[in-house]
Amino acid sequence: MGIGGISIWQLLIILAIVIMIFGTKKLKSLGSDLGSAVKGFRQSVTDKTEGKEAEETAQASEESTVQQNESTETQQTEAKEKV
Repeated sequence: MGIGGISIWQLLIILAIVIMIFGTKKLKSLGSDLGSAVKGFRQSVTDKTEGKEAEETAQASEESTVQQNESTETQQTEAKEKV
């Protein structure tokens, strides 16, 4: 038994019928088109992930800058009160 109750011989017969119907040239172009589509999908997913990480890094640095500014202002206010 093979995949889901289909034996290897049944899969080979189905493959032979598909090759006879569509021909090898058509199947080759279909395979390359499918491969390029998968490659494009992977690149877009990777780009979105990298963009999201860069955005999170920018937000974190912006938040730390705001915190530094607030602490500097607090120190300046305390210094003025002492004088």
